[in-house]
Amino acid sequence: MKRVIVTGGAGFIGSAFVWKLNREGIDNILVVDDLKSGEKWKNLVGLRYTDFLHKEVFHRQVAEGSLTFHADAVVHMGACSSTTERDANYLMENNTHFTHTLAKWAVPRGIRFLYASSAATYGDGDQGFSDEMESFRLRPLNMYGYSKLLFDIQAERTGMLQHMVGLKFFNVFGPNEYHKGDMASVVFKAFHQIQETGRVQLFRSYREEYGDGEQVRDFVYIKDCVDVMWWLLNHDEVNGLFNLGTGKARSWNDLIKAIFAALGRPPQIEYIPMPDALRDRYQYFTQASMAHLQKTGCPLHFHSLEDAVRDYVVNHLQAPSPYLSS
Repeated sequence: MKRVIVTGGAGFIGSAFVWKLNREGIDNILVVDDLKSGEKWKNLVGLRYTDFLHKEVFHRQVAEGSLTFHADAVVHMGACSSTTERDANYLMENNTHFTHTLAKWAVPRGIRFLYASSAATYGDGDQGFSDEMESFRLRPLNMYGYSKLLFDIQAERTGMLQHMVGLKFFNVFGPNEYHKGDMASVVFKAFHQIQETGRVQLFRSYREEYGDGEQVRDFVYIKDCVDVMWWLLNHDEVNGLFNLGTGKARSWNDLIKAIFAALGRPPQIEYIPMPDALRDRYQYFTQASMAHLQKTGCPLHFHSLEDAVRDYVVNHLQAPSPYLSS
């Protein structure tokens, strides 16, 4: 029976992984987060765990060596996940420095360590999306991606990456993202647009090679992500940086049509101008290279986009209690 610390454990990916641990019979879990006054706490209501610590208390106890929870593994999902955050000092402290502190605490103790990097580290994708590329060659487009990249580089330079796993999440969607506001997935936002207006707005394309709504992303379902994370948690011989997407890019049009299909309604899409400030920084194509992870023997069985959207819409967004529950 594993004893697991999950930082960001009330957040989207963190709470979904606590749900996965519960399904595997594990409830000896320390959840670390900062609940503030929002709705994030609701992600924890149906889950089983041993204790909860505010992130500042956890940080202090790790620094002082006074943490009494004896962990076999740390799944570090706790960070600032806002790609639009402008406070660089805040991002450096939360996404870079504390990840480094926690890794230096866990790795020498033989504690299995998984942490969240991001596909935002790839920037505009001009150099591709291979997780076997040297991290220092990447050029993120925003401070969020840079704060994630800095720790990836630190982990490589110090040799710690040979003893832990970093995951470059692509476009993750699914239950328990309800608290994320502007950072929620397009699936979540589009579902509510349809409920309110009967249609969905997408950005026009400003490149000849892409039609309106034909810009593509690697959309990956949260339930598939936590299956991969569970496998990695239990295979401590596998270490390094790995992409976590499906490896199959799909268009925004495909995504929206899947939502309408799940609702049993004909698609109604309106294409609107892209803000000027976004046009030069907009990604028209992202697709995870999954060869590196596949070579480890990790089983990569992903829902199709249509099946994932249908499960999310029918069994969660339309459900009386949409949260994941053990």
